Parts: sequence; C-alpha cells; structure tokens
Amino acid sequence: MTQKLLIYQSLWAMERRRPDGHEWDLQEKLRMIRDAGFDGAGVRFAEHDYVSEVTQFLRDHDMTWQAQAYPQTIDDLKPILEHVLKFGADHLNVQPDVRPYTVQECIPLIMGWRELAAQAGVRMHIETHRNRMTTDLFFTLHLLDAIPDLRMTGDLSHYVVGREFWYPISPEDDAMMQRIIDQCWGFHGRVASREQIQLQLSFPQHQHWVAVFMDWWRRGFEQWRKKAGADETFTFLCELGPPEYAMTGADGYELSDRWEESLVMKDQIRALWQAGLKS
Repeated sequence: MTQKLLIYQSLWAMERRRPDGHEWDLQEKLRMIRDAGFDGAGVRFAEHDYVSEVTQFLRDHDMTWQAQAYPQTIDDLKPILEHVLKFGADHLNVQPDVRPYTVQECIPLIMGWRELAAQAGVRMHIETHRNRMTTDLFFTLHLLDAIPDLRMTGDLSHYVVGREFWYPISPEDDAMMQRIIDQCWGFHGRVASREQIQLQLSFPQHQHWVAVFMDWWRRGFEQWRKKAGADETFTFLCELGPPEYAMTGADGYELSDRWEESLVMKDQIRALWQAGLKS
C-alpha cells in the first residue's frame, strides 16, 4: 500500500447565496462533485437524515468523506461519533466552538474529545480557525507547547488574516506557520491575504499570495509523508466559501466563479502532490 492524497469539496462551499436566491439542490451538488473528479466531500455531521443521504450517495459512487463537528462541550462529541460509527468517515475534523481565555482551560476539552475518539476508533483532527479555540496563532502555538502531539487540520488562511502578515512573509512569521504546518494531517484550502480571507485564485494581482499558500501546502505534504504510515491518507478540502467569504460587487453577485475556482484548486493540488512524489 502507498500513501494517498484525497481531495474533497466542501458542501458548505457549494452554497451560492445569490441575490436571486438560486441554489443547487443537494443531489445536484453531489453529482457535480462526483462528475468533477473529487474523491469525496466535507460533510457536517449534525442532522441524521442529511448525513445519511450524503454518505449514501458518496458510498454508492466509491467516494469518501470528512466528518465535521463543532462541539462546545466534551459530551457534544458523543452524538457526532455515533454518526461516524454508523455512517463512516475518513476522519473527524473538529472546530472547537469555544474561546477559552487560557490554554489550561483548553486541555480538559481536547483530552476529553481525544479520549472519546480513541475509544470509538475514530481519527480526529483539531482545525485552525478564527472564532474557535484555535482563533489566534500565538495561542495555538502555546496550545502545542502543552499538547505537542496534537493532530491538526490546517486552514492557514485564518492566521494570515488574523495576524495581518506582511508580504513577503518574514522569516519569523514563516517559522511560526511552519510549526503549525508540521502538525497538519490535512488541509482546508483557500488563499488569503493580510486583508482578505478569500482571494480569487485567477486574478493576476493575487498570484503572489497563491504562491505563498502553494509553498506552505507543498511543505505540509512533505512533512506528512515522512511521519505517516505507508497506507495512510492526507486530505485536502477545497473550501472556497460563499459570501461573505467570497467578495461581491455592488449588485451582490460574486466577482468570480467559485465552483470553477474549486476545480482549478483541485487540479493544482493534485499536481503539487504528484510533483512531490517525483522529487
């Protein structure tokens, strides 16, 4: 067996939120993800019937998925894990929906979630994300001091905005980001700048930021290959979010086609992974 990259599309990112109210229905979204060549989807594991419908479609088409959860207490994770045990998942991605003032307040929560996931035999990652436990880069680094073996999903865009990194990235800022990258067992993908959480991938004026993120993701693949087992998978979730993540004009419509950008991102990430295999 060999290490494998799985590229997923976020179902949240399939929301359009257009002024005319036109949305794709769930089955149409799933068919689009399948036909575009994604390996699966990122799925919020909350409502039973929704999870059942989505995972049944993905399973029927030999696709996989990432389970996403937003617990506020240790016990909040229990029904999510029950869903994972019933419907399956490559892994469970947790955004801790709490904002403790101190690292010491975080430790019982993380250890409690880890214990529940281990008892269930479910792989779990903690995601870097604003307005969550990991909202701040410095705080998260202190969290890693306390729990050095914490497995993370890196949504690196939040720290670029949260810390308003200058371009070019300074060696000091890059070193802090490298420490986050070294903990990553998966990525959520979007490109940010110091002022915007989500840039259009194709605009010429954004290409220097695209290059920054591609380099960080490349390094993430490299560090993971060295420590992961021979048959493990690394997941990359294309997560170009709807407005107000996506920029809109005065008419309320987006400035670019996010679905088309997701397809471009998918192909770029596959190429980045393959290039690493050859080096």
